[in-house]
Amino acid sequence: MSQLRVENLRKSHGPVPVLDGVDLVLPNATILALLGASGCGKTTLLRLIAGFDPADAGRIVLSGRTLQAPGTHVPAEKRGIGYVPQEGTLFPHLTVAKNVGFGLRRSPGRASRVAEALRLTGLTGLEKRFPHELSGGQQQRTALARALAPSPGLILLDEPFNALDMALRRSVCADVVALLRTSGATAILVTHDPLEAFTNADLVAVMHGGTVAQCADPQTVYRMPADPDVARLTGPVLFLDATVRDGRADTPLGAVPLYPGAPNGKARVMLRPEQIVSVADDRGIAAEVVSHAFRGDHTLVTLALGGGDIELRTVGAAEYRPGEIVHLAIAGPAWAFAAGAINAPP
Repeated sequence: MSQLRVENLRKSHGPVPVLDGVDLVLPNATILALLGASGCGKTTLLRLIAGFDPADAGRIVLSGRTLQAPGTHVPAEKRGIGYVPQEGTLFPHLTVAKNVGFGLRRSPGRASRVAEALRLTGLTGLEKRFPHELSGGQQQRTALARALAPSPGLILLDEPFNALDMALRRSVCADVVALLRTSGATAILVTHDPLEAFTNADLVAVMHGGTVAQCADPQTVYRMPADPDVARLTGPVLFLDATVRDGRADTPLGAVPLYPGAPNGKARVMLRPEQIVSVADDRGIAAEVVSHAFRGDHTLVTLALGGGDIELRTVGAAEYRPGEIVHLAIAGPAWAFAAGAINAPP
């Protein structure tokens, strides 16, 4: 299929920079999740790739064809890119089949291409229905079918599941990603949900401050984030003061093995909540229970340790009493940043 390359892409709205030198490479038949907080520039980047807006500077190349460069701006309708917006934007007066075929040229193969797109998205038999006769998930699959019908080189999905409730959102997202993989599509899925990104993507690109701070496979982004901001954007995190020596860190929770690459000296060790575990009295560091809150699938226990608080996640409805002593240890290796790299969270 296609390869996308974005180089030093810049875009401002008036005096305010939105994209400040974005670089991105997307291999063929790869699904990339573009993750970041609201306002970080995710949708702006997608609109520039789609061709809806011109960039102020930089290059966009798709399958060796330059779409954006100084003096060059290929219009959206000539880029061969499919786009699924947040709300789907189906035409309410057109049937499913006519919505899917809207962007196709009239030709002898038009009907068969519509039928194939409907088959791929599980909509066969719904051709004559109108959008108001469809469920939310069926509407999103119709929008995807419309994007797939022209056989685009790239599919862009701009948070298309936001209007759905959580359970339906996750099931529809899984279905859509499965369809994209079946069709061999290259795709970018914009999301602000780390779970959605990690579950469905081959690569995760984390945006912060108008640029891509890190782009890697989901496990690398989660376990070895490029900087503390990426760590916070990709899930709950705890930082502990530490001293690193020969690949191990001395922390308030004891000695912790580190992933390779940590320099010796003062550091801040990054832990994910699932790495902090309760252990037998003689194997861990004592901490005092401050409070606990039942969260359904886990109980969040706040513990006092060495003048600071940390959080322990336990399965189910485990009971802890304020003042009770719990012994803790760290499971698995940790990731370390230089001591001066960690600022207080915003």
